[in-house]
Amino acid sequence: MRAEREDDTRRGKEATRRDATSAKALVARFDISEPIDLRLTLEPLGHGSADPTIRFGTDEVWLARRTDSGPATVRIFAEAGRTAIGAQSWGPGALAALDAVPGLAGLLDDPTPLVAHHPLIRELQRRRLGLRLPRTDQLLPALIAAVTEQKVTAVEAHRVYAALVKRLGEAAPGPGGLLVPPAADAVATLPYFEFHPMGLERRRAEVLRHIGRREAELVELLRMSPAEARNRLTAWPGLGPWTAAEATRAAFGDPDAVSLGDAHLPDLISWALAGEPRSNDVRMLELLAPYEGQRGRVIRLIQTSGIKIPRFGPRFAPRRIERL
Repeated sequence: MRAEREDDTRRGKEATRRDATSAKALVARFDISEPIDLRLTLEPLGHGSADPTIRFGTDEVWLARRTDSGPATVRIFAEAGRTAIGAQSWGPGALAALDAVPGLAGLLDDPTPLVAHHPLIRELQRRRLGLRLPRTDQLLPALIAAVTEQKVTAVEAHRVYAALVKRLGEAAPGPGGLLVPPAADAVATLPYFEFHPMGLERRRAEVLRHIGRREAELVELLRMSPAEARNRLTAWPGLGPWTAAEATRAAFGDPDAVSLGDAHLPDLISWALAGEPRSNDVRMLELLAPYEGQRGRVIRLIQTSGIKIPRFGPRFAPRRIERL
């Protein structure tokens, strides 16, 4: 099914190719058979409202992206009538960025294999017809973001990620005012103590430096299945099941990624599917078992539902590592 969708997307793509290094944008158009909610689809690629690599607007999303040809800014938008997805891209990597748009916008994702076994999932399928799973085909930026989010609150993680991009990223080409995510060598060569002012302690700093030194291996992992890539990643120092799943979810558009070890996800899934306010990974996997192959999609649907977990006891407080 995915191969068929990729073929259809290539046939439906109408691109005007100009000089990618000029100030003019490259333009592409992708026909779609049903509307896609771009904000809902690409939202997981953002890391807080202050993320300098992405910006959401009305029926449009702006992203900064590294490519083998260089950095690029890409704007993805819904055309009038929502019968097509349009894209504009600027910079040396403009053409490569346009080639990535079908994955980013969810055109390569197929939601039809999900069969609802619970009335909530059935209702969310109906209400979220435009939701797709984005696919970046890039493990490095996904891992960088995931490592900054390890074992900290969302507020702290988003602050650290923004600081990291501002320190190690660069201005994205064209309009938009975005920053391109850090390059592998920039992360690999920065001394660990230079990460501290950004809010990263030595453990996570060393994990990031290690990842930066293995960029070539990350490219090889993209040729594997998501499950194989997750298994390889968890053998790397400092990368557990949660980090690996977060990375493959974004890079592969993996519909079955389950982030084990998350502080809140088991409670959310158990509360939504079984009315149980407190849970663990074992119980979460039991409830998701009927959806094997599509568990990540079920999780994403529940995350968009607005369901809130009942609060008991104190909540984690964000830290300021850079002040220690």
